Amino acid sequence: MVKKMDLMGVTEIAAMLGVSGQRVSQLSRTRAFPEPVAELAAGRVWLRADVEKWARETGRL
Repeated sequence: MVKKMDLMGVTEIAAMLGVSGQRVSQLSRTRAFPEPVAELAAGRVWLRADVEKWARETGRL
């Protein structure tokens, strides 16, 4: 089961990377960015582990 803290939206990703939400939206449209696990009325959500892995592999963390 996925825990609440295991999920991230644009705002959480922006805070983690130190960028704007607009920049996260741009990055999320690239082929290398992980696929969201869900798309809700409030926006897309990703697994924290997927985003952290991507950020480490691309030198952003």
